[in-house]
Amino acid sequence: MTRYCVIGAGAAGISTLQRLRAAGYDADCFEKTDRVGGHWHTDYDALHLITSRDMTGFEGFPMPKEYPHFPRRDQVRAYLESYAREHGLYDVIRFETAVVSVVPRPGDGAVGSAGWTVTLDTGESIDYDGVFVANGHLWDQKRPAISADFTGKQVHSGSYRNTGDIEGTRVLVVGAGNSGCDLAADAAQHRLEVDIVIREGVYFQPKSYFGVPRQEIPWMGQFAPDEQDLIARLLARVSIGEAKDYPGLPEPAYRTLAEGRTVVNELLLYWVQHGRIGVRPAIERIEGRTVHFADGEAREYDTILWATGFHASLPFLDEALVPRRNGVPLRLAAGIVPAGLDKLYYIGLSAPRGPQIPVYGVQAALALRMVALHESAPGGYVPLSAYLAGLQAEDDRIDIVRAVWNDQLADTERLLDAFVLAQATADSAVSGVV
Repeated sequence: MTRYCVIGAGAAGISTLQRLRAAGYDADCFEKTDRVGGHWHTDYDALHLITSRDMTGFEGFPMPKEYPHFPRRDQVRAYLESYAREHGLYDVIRFETAVVSVVPRPGDGAVGSAGWTVTLDTGESIDYDGVFVANGHLWDQKRPAISADFTGKQVHSGSYRNTGDIEGTRVLVVGAGNSGCDLAADAAQHRLEVDIVIREGVYFQPKSYFGVPRQEIPWMGQFAPDEQDLIARLLARVSIGEAKDYPGLPEPAYRTLAEGRTVVNELLLYWVQHGRIGVRPAIERIEGRTVHFADGEAREYDTILWATGFHASLPFLDEALVPRRNGVPLRLAAGIVPAGLDKLYYIGLSAPRGPQIPVYGVQAALALRMVALHESAPGGYVPLSAYLAGLQAEDDRIDIVRAVWNDQLADTERLLDAFVLAQATADSAVSGVV
């Protein structure tokens, strides 16, 4: 009997586990903490969704209507827990059980063709026909080497909870993604002196237009992705202005939202115009509590908040099995299939822009189609990774434009259709000869 393993019980893990069970597969899920919901338990208190309530839920399980348009962290956490309860997942997940290694079982085919052996921190080793990796990519904190030179208080965004973590009144936030802008606004709203390092220009987008969440504007869907990009930029120019309207804010070096990073945050711009947040260029060096910037200026700070991202870590896999580019595992099939590995599936390692929670179900459904192809083949294996590698380019993007990711999905579905047709044609030819 085939059996599958899911690593992690965050949003990606519980979505995958439910898909597996609904399809009739036996599956185990291991979660190293004592709870469902992953980082939604530990993110900073000021966190809210940047995508709307009605667009961000699991398929067939919408967020409660009493939630606001942009739910706060604890509401999202409660929603994830309610999904797990509704589907009986608490009875299936093994909590406080960490996966320490995932090793390909020996076989004559490609790596993973015979399945995988999963070893737990309990000492158990269990053989599985396939493994779904949903351990998340927002937990292994990345700090620049220069942080070692700062002698004041420093906190990474992954550990920051609220302004109680800040010492003193002079705060520097390093990193201008969504989290960095949230942290800077949080500190500014508590009347602290805040600067933020923005090394290169990004496009800012409001959460709503005309009082309607961006993803829910009905007429936007009538336009092609590049047209939507243009409309969004024009609407932002009307509602929040341009970089030149905010002291120190660098101009984006790229023309469209799709070409670079986009930040969904208006509060940072609000506090820049109110003088609560200053914009600083790249850091040149740090001496004690003094930070020297690329423009020749220097300032002293009591606390630095590092919003410098995370490593895409897979601590249970031998790194020799995980080819990387820019520090990120290389993948095929819309980010689901690891380069060079079979019967291992990444769920949540690609983050197409827009609502994230629905993405996990789509990824799991595509992976389950591959599972079915393996299970229906003689010997329980078909060389899907090699097949896809010959027809698709390996990708290292986590942040990826939604339209590009949608194209990757469609291409993968098309290639799987072609694979099935080729297999059926070959089987018919063999039957005819016989």
